[in-house]
Amino acid sequence: MTEATERFFESLPARAPEVLRGLVGGTLQIDLSNGNRTEHWLVRMRPGAIDVSRNRGPADAIWYSSQDLFDRLVTGRAQGVSAVLRNESSFSGNVVLFLAFRRFFPNPPDTRDPREVARERAGRPR
Repeated sequence: MTEATERFFESLPARAPEVLRGLVGGTLQIDLSNGNRTEHWLVRMRPGAIDVSRNRGPADAIWYSSQDLFDRLVTGRAQGVSAVLRNESSFSGNVVLFLAFRRFFPNPPDTRDPREVARERAGRPR
């Protein structure tokens, strides 16, 4: 397991109140493969809270990814939906959980809010 992935999962409970504002609830199992080894993470989401463990268990959805791809996701160098659409990772079960979980991933480096850019170009203060 890489340090970036470890830090990402450790940060989830503190970030959940801001990210999980809707009525999303359920359990997502994330299976990360690295060669012939697979690491498992169980993420239980509910409005404003998240619990993370290194277990396998009953889950409403399962997301399969390589460790390398997941490292790129947690550092903003890849996008989750794009990876699934390109068949770089796969997902089964309740898609709403995947869509909610992807909001924890950072934006790509040097990404800026277009409203901020427009304000700068218009010469108006924030």
